[in-house]
This record gives sequence, C-alpha cells and structure tokens, in this order.
Amino acid sequence: MKKHNFSAGPCILPPEVLHEASQALLNFDDLDLSLVEISHRSKNFVAVMDEAVALAKELLKVPEGYSVLFLQGGASLQFVMVAFNLMNYEGGRAAYTNTGTWASNAIKEAKRLGEALVLASSEEDNFNHIPKGYSVPSDVDYFHCTSNNTIFGTQMKDFPNTDGTLMVCDMSSDIFSRTINVADFDLIYAGVQKNMGPAGATMVIVKDEILGKTGRDIPAYLNYATHIKKDSMFNTPPVFSVYGSMLTLRWLKAKGGVATIEKENQAKADLIYNEVDRNSKFVGTAAKEDRSNMNACFLPVEGADTAKFDEMWKAAGINGLNGHRSVGGYRASMYNALPLESVQVLVDVMQAFEKL
Repeated sequence: MKKHNFSAGPCILPPEVLHEASQALLNFDDLDLSLVEISHRSKNFVAVMDEAVALAKELLKVPEGYSVLFLQGGASLQFVMVAFNLMNYEGGRAAYTNTGTWASNAIKEAKRLGEALVLASSEEDNFNHIPKGYSVPSDVDYFHCTSNNTIFGTQMKDFPNTDGTLMVCDMSSDIFSRTINVADFDLIYAGVQKNMGPAGATMVIVKDEILGKTGRDIPAYLNYATHIKKDSMFNTPPVFSVYGSMLTLRWLKAKGGVATIEKENQAKADLIYNEVDRNSKFVGTAAKEDRSNMNACFLPVEGADTAKFDEMWKAAGINGLNGHRSVGGYRASMYNALPLESVQVLVDVMQAFEKL
C-alpha cells in the first residue's frame, strides 16, 4: 500500500532522491565505495558541497555578499550562534517575537549572552496566531523571528520593516516552500530535515559584512567566519545530509524552482483547510489569516469518535497525522515532496468519517 507521509520531521523526501541516495550509500560516483566512507575532503565530496551551495544560491536568488553554509547542531545550535555572532559583548540587546516552542528556546539562549526583548508574543493564546502591531526598535543589535511554527500550525505571511536593524529568521520548516527576498534578511537559518533533506545539517545564509563586529571572543566552532573560511569543512560535515539536500535541491530545480513549488503548496493548503472549515467533525486551531501552508493543525469536535477516525486514516496508508501534545488533535505536515494526491486521500477519509 502506498504510504502518505504527513510526518512533521524528519520529513517526506522525493522518491527519486531516496533512490539515488540509497545507491550512493553502496557505490558513490562509481568509486566502489560508499558516500559515507570516503574522505569529506576528496574532490568527489567537495563537488557535492559546492553544488549544494550553488543550488541554494540559485533557487533562492541569494545576492552577492552572502555566504551559504551547511553546519551541524540543528536550529538549536543556531539559537546560540546567532547571539554569539551578532549580540554586542558590552550591553548586548536583541529583539524577538515569541510565536512558539522554538522561538521560546531561541529567546532563552539569547538571554545567556545579553538582553533579549520580547516585542510580541502569542503564548497566552497557546500560540494560535502570529502577533502583529509591534515595531522593531532601532537600538537593538538584531531582530529575530520564526517564519513557520510546526507545532502550532502558524506562519508569518509577511515580515516587519526593521529600518536598518539586522533581520534574522529561523526558516527551518518553510525554507524553499515559497519565494522570499533574501536581501531583506541579514541571516537566515534552517534545519534541512523539513524541506531539504535527511536530518543532520543546518543551512545558514549570512551577509558577510555583518560579522566580526560584536567585540566578543567567539569560540571557533561558534564563529560563522570560521565556517566561511573553511567552506563548511572546519570539521567533518554531515556528508549524507548534505548529499541528500543537494539531491532534493536538484529535484526542486527540475520541477521549476521555488515559484512552482509555492503554487503546489498553496493548492495543498487550500484543499485541507477548505475541508477543515467545511467538515462538521473538525475545527482548525490557528487563526485563519496565520494558517501555515506547511503544517495544518485541527481538532475533532466534542463527541467525535476519534478512535474510529484514527482507524480510518491508518487504514488508508496515512502516516504521521497525530498532533503535537502541546495542541493535540491532528497535524497534517505538507512539505514540498508531499503530493497533492496524499492530501486528497486525507480529505476523502475526513469526508467519509463525517458521514458515519
């Protein structure tokens, strides 16, 4: 039976990517060696890293003056690295919006190194919307936001004007899903395990000129300049994750790029949200204007036979639909590689359930 993978992450990957990556584990580049046992400094793997970087720059139209890195440690390490590299040593202050679990964690880490101002938060409403109506102060070292919140199913549809203040964004769960203007940001980071590839790597896009100005003595590994100088090879990189990301970016380019996938993602989101709003057995959790195109969260209405619904969607080959414990209910994660067909299967099950 075909599986319909709505897992929130690690995410679904294109079948052709999985096939080619599996072959590389056995015999990479006709070397009769596995990808994961050759030197990361060999010309064969250096070519992989170079192509992954080049594809990221091409697909996102990254301007001159920015570096693209593939690092380890996930977004959680970036919470620390951002503060180390951008928050001044003397009187450091940064501004954050708190839109969910990962934003909250980023704020906690920044507070270790200086003052982290929370400009706006939706925590009191269990993060069911994106805060609005705030302004970014000019006397902070940077402003940080999280573009998509996987747990709570919200997404920033636009970004504030920072009027010269550095703009930092965690795009871990919607990078490459929609068009963005990279020039509007000074630093973007994203774990690859949502839309780009197998878990293990984090992509960072950083404007070179903003670095080295904090007065801090930054540990070597936590210094972006270290990784830029070493072309993401300061230490042994996560070779399989980078290779999988390169293959996924190849796949995305062949499909027509980010603009094409954005239309597909919108069609998937429209399909599921229209059903959530129509179906008498379910209710959405996020404010409609802030609903995520990546993660649709919805709850059964009181009295609905959830045991029966669970039985039905599992019988249809659907995987990973359970909501996070912070919200409950269900979460349909619809990353780039999930086909519209899978969303239709879920909608069909929801409609059949309503008729019981």
